[in-house]
Amino acid sequence: MCAPVGGLLAALAMVLGMAVAFAPKPRITWEHREVHLEKFHEPGIFNYSVLLLSEDKTTLYVGAREAVFALSAHNVSEKQHEAYWKVSEDKKAKCAEKGKSRQTECLNYIRVLQPLGPGALYVCGTNAFQPACDHLDLTSFRFLGRREDGKGRCPFDPAQSYTSVMVDGELYSGTSYNFLGSEPIISRNSSHSPLRTEYAIPWLNEPSFVFADVMRERPDGLDSGDDRVYFFFTEVSVEYEFVFKLMIPRVARVCKGDQGGLRTLQKKWTSFLKARLICSRPDSNLVFNVLQDVFVLRAEGLKEPVIYGVFTPQLNNVGLSAVCAYHLSAAEEVFSRGKYMQSTTVEQSHTKWVRYNGAVPTPRPGACITREARAANLSSSLSLPDKTLQFVKDHPLMDSSVTPIDNRPRLIRSDVNYTQVVVDRTWALDGTPYDVMFVGTDQGTLHKAVSLENEAHIIEETRLFQDLEPVQTLLLNSQKGRKFVYAGSSSGVVQAPVAFCEKHATCEDCVLARDPYCAWSPASQACVALHLPDSPSRDLIQRMSGDTAGCPSPADIHFIWEKNGRELETCVPTQTHALLDGRTHALSWLQDAVGASAEYRCSIVSSAGNRTSRVRVTVMRLGKWCPSTSTPPVTHPPRAHARQVALRVSVGRCWEGRHLRAPKAPALASHGEDLAGCTGLARKVSPAPRRFASVSAGSVHGLPGPPSAWSTLMPQCLQAWPGPGHREACPFLSSERPCSTSCPGLFLELSCHTWDRLAWCGARRGPGATCCFQPALEAEHLGEAVPAFLLPA
Repeated sequence: MCAPVGGLLAALAMVLGMAVAFAPKPRITWEHREVHLEKFHEPGIFNYSVLLLSEDKTTLYVGAREAVFALSAHNVSEKQHEAYWKVSEDKKAKCAEKGKSRQTECLNYIRVLQPLGPGALYVCGTNAFQPACDHLDLTSFRFLGRREDGKGRCPFDPAQSYTSVMVDGELYSGTSYNFLGSEPIISRNSSHSPLRTEYAIPWLNEPSFVFADVMRERPDGLDSGDDRVYFFFTEVSVEYEFVFKLMIPRVARVCKGDQGGLRTLQKKWTSFLKARLICSRPDSNLVFNVLQDVFVLRAEGLKEPVIYGVFTPQLNNVGLSAVCAYHLSAAEEVFSRGKYMQSTTVEQSHTKWVRYNGAVPTPRPGACITREARAANLSSSLSLPDKTLQFVKDHPLMDSSVTPIDNRPRLIRSDVNYTQVVVDRTWALDGTPYDVMFVGTDQGTLHKAVSLENEAHIIEETRLFQDLEPVQTLLLNSQKGRKFVYAGSSSGVVQAPVAFCEKHATCEDCVLARDPYCAWSPASQACVALHLPDSPSRDLIQRMSGDTAGCPSPADIHFIWEKNGRELETCVPTQTHALLDGRTHALSWLQDAVGASAEYRCSIVSSAGNRTSRVRVTVMRLGKWCPSTSTPPVTHPPRAHARQVALRVSVGRCWEGRHLRAPKAPALASHGEDLAGCTGLARKVSPAPRRFASVSAGSVHGLPGPPSAWSTLMPQCLQAWPGPGHREACPFLSSERPCSTSCPGLFLELSCHTWDRLAWCGARRGPGATCCFQPALEAEHLGEAVPAFLLPA
């Protein structure tokens, strides 16, 4: 039985407080002018909201306001044909008399664009609130004038929801059946066997239609008589009741072979069943109950179709979205074996929906007429007994719900409203398949995301349009060797490649993108697209983990550390990172036990030149903390300083979340600068942002991950480090152990890098200390400021 409404509403309300913890940010954002996008816009034409790809994937058909266009699928800026279907002035006048806007509503918005045989398209439009359909000949690209009533096939109002799919020459549609939009309908428009839903709230209750598709019983696509047509929509709940209308995402199924009932359900679906779609994060009380779009992934290697859905919560004041994925078998299991719901009367007037636990008629209500049924002399739905038909008429809603793969969303994102989704399956170099999600937003951007080790990674964000406008529709062209994503909006159509591999100028940048379409070619010194036919296929470098160890690095660079004039050999191996302009940033870390003041020197030796920097560290004892019988208090450094120290010990997560856009070193910032811009850093530090991070013998206390996770530093994370000549007192964090009188010493961490001079990071007591005087460290840069340098490409 469904969960109580109180729990669901509480979960919806919790969305506002829980969203940020599950919000990955795009690694990089491509502005509209930075990448090559093909665009199409016809002057005076708007609302490019219907896209259809030809069977040979060479032509893109676009349905807009009062026009249909044929564009080159390889370059949408190349228009091949156009056909206009305008509304007469007489129809506009009659429409305006009914209270509609002559300028915006009393027009012909193309809403249905479906293939009709090899040489024609079936086109329907709102036609000034008198929906009509016609045939478009693809040879002449002219309408044939076979005007048909579009009622039940196309909405009256351009603002009303709709969906349709052509199945073996018959149009299946979900839309409104009247001018007011008060009679929703799921129908099959057929000359010999038209069917529709019962006009009753238990069947459809103010639905917002999203998507429809056919699920073939046979993988070769041939008609077996057992094919199903699935409809996806959001509707007002009947099983939950509250002070406002609670929305529920649904999936409904009808059988292609359905012919209606003989007496009961004449010319109505005998196979209509619907179930709730679950998209939630139960451990965080996140519930997404409004379905925005659906995509069905069929690809090589998949045993069954995978259904992807974009969801938002009904109470969505912060902009929160999720993508959930479902196996088709999960929905089939609910419809074939799940429990039904029934309405019961409570207190003589109130109706409540509860699980039905009584006897279920045979044959099973809502089941398709399969080969086994035909073998039992049930040749069609016309042969079904009235008991079965009456049951399905009264029990269209399933009690069981369709749950997502792994019982959680594939992607959750805050501060954005997702509107559309398409998914492509591709293979990395190691043969691992990845489902790449392309998700459109209400701000006109396209997010490309992939699931990596049970965590969503947003590879990039692309701004598709010059102005902020919603992505109204997405279409994927997955033709081998040529893969594109098409986006339709109010202003036009944009074509984007599935990857901008060539924009990654270095091996490290290419690998860190963690884009399964891209790999680094040492031979051509370029990041290449694996799906293109002319791409190199040998000696490529790709690590979906983001490990750049395989990338070549400068061989001649060398760091020399000295303490009080004596050379040290305790620094970690040199870490390097190639920049966008081809130069290299290098970094070395030193961790040293210090019991007294000392002077440290770091020298960088390379063919590009030598640089030396010095720092003096002064240890001051300021007195004991507390009596030997109590726990010493925690001494917090200043807030900005705490963030800065935490930054230096957790930078390994920062470099994954933010991309360096400028080849020059960032300006040094004050300690008061907000460091939350480094994605990943906030995730690690936010539980205790004021805590002094502790470092000891190569381990980072309080922060997860091995040393390799934090010893590689990206340049943009250095902007809050102290600059030349800067002095800073640094009190350390006490242990929670009782005080005594021994004080074995401190640990100091220093770094040396090619962006700037030597910089110190932090210190703490040794691991064996049980008490300490309250010490402080003071670091002072010595000598003249030395200009920063970078190794040339």
